[in-house]
Amino acid sequence: MAEYVANAEQLVELNTPILFTASIPCPRGYVYHQDESGIFILKGIVSNPNGCKARYQVTFNGNIAIPTGGEVTPIAVAIAENGEPRQTSRAIYPAAAVDVYGNVTSTAIIDVPRGCCFSVSVRYVSGITGEAATVPTPEIEVINANLVINRIA
Repeated sequence: MAEYVANAEQLVELNTPILFTASIPCPRGYVYHQDESGIFILKGIVSNPNGCKARYQVTFNGNIAIPTGGEVTPIAVAIAENGEPRQTSRAIYPAAAVDVYGNVTSTAIIDVPRGCCFSVSVRYVSGITGEAATVPTPEIEVINANLVINRIA
């Protein structure tokens, strides 16, 4: 298990990862992360000689808000695998006002093929779907971000 945190408030632009500043790293080296970065590398290391993949559970929890001057719209974060947000991991906060934080949680199960590496991040994505999604809020505030990565198989 590895845990990564960022307690200070940060502004996150659309389609960019949340940065994590401190960590309790994976003691076995299955997860690589450099502090002050938002990219995590999951390694496809398998201990079973017949195993074909390593399985990880990635869970994000944090508080998000629209900054002062922003447009009040739903906002969302999602876990991204190799740069592509997993739509099933979108955590939406239907903000009612600016500078009002809401807590969101997102989880994804990620399979990494034996011998491969996948990048994982938590990104700010549009909280609106359909045609209205073309005009999202340009940035959000994130505070008390926490990411836990467990190797489960």
